[in-house]
Amino acid sequence: MELPFSQQFHRQGQWSGADDSVQLTYDARFLRRKALTTAGGLRFLVDLAHTSSLNDGDAFELNDGCLIAVVAAKEELLAVTGPNLHRIAWHIGNRHTPCQMDPDRLLIQRDRVIRDMLERIGAEVSEIVEPFRPEGGAYGHGRTHGHDHGHTHEHIHERAHAK
Repeated sequence: MELPFSQQFHRQGQWSGADDSVQLTYDARFLRRKALTTAGGLRFLVDLAHTSSLNDGDAFELNDGCLIAVVAAKEELLAVTGPNLHRIAWHIGNRHTPCQMDPDRLLIQRDRVIRDMLERIGAEVSEIVEPFRPEGGAYGHGRTHGHDHGHTHEHIHERAHAK
């Protein structure tokens, strides 16, 4: 029997009424082609035209019209706090580390090297397990690293170098 499949997805706010859901970690939400299993046990194939970064709240549309909501799965993270959260955030960003920014803390994936660096600059770091919803890239949806250097971005560089 052929698996149901999805060749498209919809961003949060562009759909309603999911038929099921699939929990994915941050790394697993970056995909092009992969077999997934929903919370209800439905196995389906994702076959997107391009590798895409999905967010918590997006939804796959299956070939039969069913919508499968994407839910951020719980994963092992570091909760980062400290007296100068702006400075700490700058150091995290300077290392192109995906980061979820909450009002009173920053969340990053567990990494002993980054943890050591953060503690050396005065951050308080604790291990937690929660869903991870980091900020998207500066040019819209997507990852903070490896962003698209497409048409619009190239024009920004051209204008900057032309001055």
